[in-house]
Amino acid sequence: MQRRPLLKTLAAAALATAATLASAQAWPTRAIKIIVPAPPGGAIDTIARVVGDKLSVSLGQPVVVDNRPGASNNLGTDALAKSAPDGYTIGIVGGSHNTNKFLFRNLGWDPEKSFEPIVYTHEVPLVFAIYPQIPAKTLPELVAWMKAHPDQAKVATSGRGSAQEMAAEMFKMASGAPMLLVPYKGSSAAHPDLLAGRTALYIDTISAIQSQVKAGNARAVAVSTRKRASSLPDVPTAEEQGFKGYDANTNGGFLAPAGTPKAIVAKLNAEINAALKLPDVRAKLEAAGIEIQGGTPQEYAALIKSDLAKWGKVVKEAGIQAE
Repeated sequence: MQRRPLLKTLAAAALATAATLASAQAWPTRAIKIIVPAPPGGAIDTIARVVGDKLSVSLGQPVVVDNRPGASNNLGTDALAKSAPDGYTIGIVGGSHNTNKFLFRNLGWDPEKSFEPIVYTHEVPLVFAIYPQIPAKTLPELVAWMKAHPDQAKVATSGRGSAQEMAAEMFKMASGAPMLLVPYKGSSAAHPDLLAGRTALYIDTISAIQSQVKAGNARAVAVSTRKRASSLPDVPTAEEQGFKGYDANTNGGFLAPAGTPKAIVAKLNAEINAALKLPDVRAKLEAAGIEIQGGTPQEYAALIKSDLAKWGKVVKEAGIQAE
């Protein structure tokens, strides 16, 4: 008696699946939007524009960048999570994607459940830049100096929840140095005090601090990533200097809203990976201090999971309270 309704249900499911596959195969037939939850000019905006130009050619449709900054990147990320899962709205996120869960209550989106990872695009190494008159050439020497001068061991950050603050908190826990974290509203506000010696250390992005390092106004004693930065190959990593496991890069990639067809995600993954290998793309991104990555959606999903565990531990141990 129940066989006919069951057959109808199976037939309806098969038709829906076929329709989805047909739609995915036809995709794209119109413009694609990339949501960037940050202002123009930063790392993820640069990647979105450089890669977006290549996608518009390879996919045969316009690709437009939609900057939606605000609320520590939460506004744009929320808009992406709530977009139609049809492949016509994707987004690119940075390091805050894996920390905001622990810093804000009631986000309205989940960093894993609300999205389909497309591809891990980049990491941005941070540089341990110190006031050059501090007699330290290495991280161990810096830690020794801080312990001997606790009243001067002031570390600039770019504000609550920033990659710079997270890197500093991780270093504080790893080193045991008596550091006082001083928040600023970004690099441009923090640099004058570092260059004047009012703060001892600023763990900043390469693109922001490199000119000061080259001019001798700040001294680079380490980079925060597991591998040395291609733009500062002579500067050793924190791990090379005895801080085992230290890895405080800010990274990210492209995401789609949860439920986006797998065929579309696979197509985007292939096209973005191809774009990241182009010489002109590599030249532009590496000049901005961006270390190019790539890989499968599954690899990016695994990275997000591991970073959530890492930064959740830092937030908890540092006693940072969610808003």
